[in-house]
Amino acid sequence: MVLDGCAIVYCEGFFGTTNGKTAHGLVRRTGRYDVVSLVDSRHAGKDAGMVLDGRNSGIPVYASLDEAVKASAKLAEPAKYFVNGITPDGGSVSPETRKAAKRALELGLNVDSGAHDFLSDDPEIAKLAARKGLAIRDVRKTPPRQDLHFFSGKIEEVKCLKVAMLGTDSASGKRTTAWILVDALEKAGYSAEMIGTGQTAWMQGARYGIILDSLINDFVSGEIEHAVWSAWKEMKPDVIVIEGQGSLMNPAYPGGFEILAAGRPDVVIMQCVPARKEYDGFPGYKMHPLKTQIEAVELLGGKPVVAVAINHEDIAPKDVPSIVNETSESVNLPACDPLTQGADVLVDALRPHIKNRR
Repeated sequence: MVLDGCAIVYCEGFFGTTNGKTAHGLVRRTGRYDVVSLVDSRHAGKDAGMVLDGRNSGIPVYASLDEAVKASAKLAEPAKYFVNGITPDGGSVSPETRKAAKRALELGLNVDSGAHDFLSDDPEIAKLAARKGLAIRDVRKTPPRQDLHFFSGKIEEVKCLKVAMLGTDSASGKRTTAWILVDALEKAGYSAEMIGTGQTAWMQGARYGIILDSLINDFVSGEIEHAVWSAWKEMKPDVIVIEGQGSLMNPAYPGGFEILAAGRPDVVIMQCVPARKEYDGFPGYKMHPLKTQIEAVELLGGKPVVAVAINHEDIAPKDVPSIVNETSESVNLPACDPLTQGADVLVDALRPHIKNRR
């Protein structure tokens, strides 16, 4: 169900790179928008899904925002939203993206952005939006302090299986795998809820979640706890899957500590990128081995890693099965590439833990 309306995703120069992961998520799935097109002149004329995954998504790529809006006007329901799909290191908004957002307002589109630079704080852009009667939603704006929660211990009331989807690096596919796993669990007859922890999950329409990296530190644990507790209280699912952020050992995005401490997961699934030898965006910072990262997660969380999900970045399709098998054998855990093989292996790894909770 489309909650908000049709959208054009802007990803000029970055679609198909780690800095385009918000756009990637929206091309693969979203319950908040109906994505009608994407903007990146490098891939103009192609299908966004074919560029990303080799699968037709029905989302055309245009060379400019003006072309995308012109094409949208011919649809039964024209686009209402311009969505910034670029996620650079530091969450900044480039002059080019700012110019595109301004042009979107001039063309009659509301603007959604998940950057740390808030477009609604730009006087010129805010004035233009007000004059046109349009909205700017800066998704990473911190909620009012009175609405934030401090950790209370109510997480112990949650009786279903809690699964943390952690990773060996940032931009490794944790969110994508979490969604695929939720779908696979539901197909297998279980009820499942996803806890989003970033701006892209919000844009994809996650029912429960937070935007972890924009929260005041004192409230991060409490907000994680409250999101998980709310999903349990309201939906009583069999499984809650918590999206990870960064990785324990990434120098710029050392995420996962709060999820282990406050989300109190019962088990962990680890996402890895076998072909990536250095941390995302940091040449010279050698990635710690998968086995070491699993040991660190288990030591900190006190709960087992039960399976490994693989991101096939820079791996030839013909080599994926052998890489999956090698990875599985190296850590003695079941493994799969969810995007090409589905998540049945992950569901099977969770079955005995779900059974023990029922």
